[in-house]
Amino acid sequence: MASGWANDDAVNEQINSTIEDAIARARGEIPRGESLDECEECGAPIPQARREAIPGVRLCIHCQQEKDLQNQLIQDIIAEVRKTASYVNYNWRDA
Repeated sequence: MASGWANDDAVNEQINSTIEDAIARARGEIPRGESLDECEECGAPIPQARREAIPGVRLCIHCQQEKDLQNQLIQDIIAEVRKTASYVNYNWRDA
């Protein structure tokens, strides 16, 4: 979060770096290769229809939903930080 003596460029650079890291992590999590028969998180069987529909699938529906929820929460936090950083920068310029 922006504070102290950080200038606009440094804050924006940090925000962009955080976003780029999140994108790289997400791209690294895209399933590749052969689908698993069992979820790598909980060991539950992955239905054949799911394995055919999503090549490279590694998680059961429940674990995928949990992961999607966590990712959404992270995206919401990043969006809030960006708004806050922009607000702080705006006030800093006016001071």
